[in-house]
Amino acid sequence: MGTSGLPAAPRRSIKETSSLANIKGPSVHDTPRNVLFITVDQWRGDCLGAMAHPCLRTPRLDQLAREGCLFRRHYGQTAPCGPARASLLTGQYLMNHRVVNNGTPLDAGFTNIALEVRRHGLEPTLIGYTDQTPDPRGLSPADPALSTYEGVLPGFSAYLHQTEDARPWLAWLRALGYPEPLDVEHIYRHQENYPGAAERGPTFPPARYPAEHSDTAFITDTALGWLQNQVGQPWFLHLAYLRPHPPWVVPEPYHDHYHPEAVPPPLRDPPLSHWQAQHPYLDWHLRRHSQRSFLPGGSRLAATVGLDAALQARASYFGLMAELDRQIGRLLDYLATSDQEDRTLVVFTSDHGEHLGDRFLWGKHGYFDEAYHIPLIIRDPDGQHGQVVDAFTEAVDLMPTLLTWLGFPVPAQCDGESLLPWVRGEAPGRWRDALHWEFDFRDVRGEQQPPGLPADQCQLAVLRDEHYKYVHFPTLAPLLFDLQADPKQCHNLAAEPRQAARVRDYAQRMLSWRMLHSDRRLANLQAGPGGIRAWHGTRY
Repeated sequence: MGTSGLPAAPRRSIKETSSLANIKGPSVHDTPRNVLFITVDQWRGDCLGAMAHPCLRTPRLDQLAREGCLFRRHYGQTAPCGPARASLLTGQYLMNHRVVNNGTPLDAGFTNIALEVRRHGLEPTLIGYTDQTPDPRGLSPADPALSTYEGVLPGFSAYLHQTEDARPWLAWLRALGYPEPLDVEHIYRHQENYPGAAERGPTFPPARYPAEHSDTAFITDTALGWLQNQVGQPWFLHLAYLRPHPPWVVPEPYHDHYHPEAVPPPLRDPPLSHWQAQHPYLDWHLRRHSQRSFLPGGSRLAATVGLDAALQARASYFGLMAELDRQIGRLLDYLATSDQEDRTLVVFTSDHGEHLGDRFLWGKHGYFDEAYHIPLIIRDPDGQHGQVVDAFTEAVDLMPTLLTWLGFPVPAQCDGESLLPWVRGEAPGRWRDALHWEFDFRDVRGEQQPPGLPADQCQLAVLRDEHYKYVHFPTLAPLLFDLQADPKQCHNLAAEPRQAARVRDYAQRMLSWRMLHSDRRLANLQAGPGGIRAWHGTRY
């Protein structure tokens, strides 16, 4: 554990403990215990002031980190939103829950954080979205739930369900007197003829609404209204913000919070042709991915976004983060003024990251770290202040963490482990020595899939440790990067004869990982005289 990023925080020694089971939380019935579980969408892991970002300022989240625990090397399991949130909310790797894309159904046989919290007498509430499609078995083919990927995860009580069409927010704006037409196509247009737009780029003009009327402010206002009705009783709130997910339409004054000349430039050396030659999958993606989702009016390839437009897009992305930081600060202030701070676990994280123009990529696809490195801050009333964890942690660890803090058992399906030992200054005796993530690029409709590859071959898996990163495809060639000599992952070493033994070793390690984390919900039960016996233990 290092101390970088939070120099003013008090430090405490890290004790050794032989078992994660030594860290337990009280039952929710013993004392009112609250959980504020905040997720944002598409927030890169390096984008915090506490992570020593060169320009981004996040004072409220930095304060949260000083009062809690910052996990510097925390990674999501997959992308895009639906698969990533399936991992986050079921505690499972993609290879187990198999929600491989937005709209892929989640098997009803799996439990999740909401069902487990509800099972033990606490009502889990959702404000925002979870992007899950229900298991179609047992449903009518005409069931409306099967026409969208934006369903609510079973178990949650949706106080506000904010979907892509933003109907609750738009209804609020309509009540405030906003003119028609009022839909996402019109509300997300930038102000026209805005001074400086020609020089600064297409994402510079501000939104047509002020900051106090943004979708981020609306979600926060809704959450504060809900919280005010929960005083004196335990609660569990999953608050899921859309931002800084595109469209990068930023309200004043946040649209001009960062000047493009002051933001770090995207990685563009080596040139585009180098990345296209690195791997067939990357070449296919760079040659087909449109910039339409990122820049207004853009119909060309995302890889062709000019440097000036890219710098302003990065500045706009940071502006949305600055707005979010302030809104999250309102929630933290409320917990403090309502005397709930000392009994509320606060978790801040994201579903996945964002390439932000690095290597000419935008969005959250592929195998590079920027799409999977995400922030994680946990403030535990019983934890130590100012902890900074440099161990490898993953999104699958959050469900065990939340349940353990509440004093509830962790289901056998969970692939991760509780992070409470780290939060409370006690390094586990055994912990993972590598990260794993997966990405599935199939399209069962057959429209956006590499030609010649069947759907089941359109996937990759990554094993990343301190020194090397290995990327495995079912039928395409693998990749191997030396992270110490080549931290930007420019040079694929997998085909070099002198690396053949290392490629073999990492492939075997990945096979062992898959074997150790295959579905074990019933595997550790055995019938016999006296009934069922069960074994419980860590995989590490």
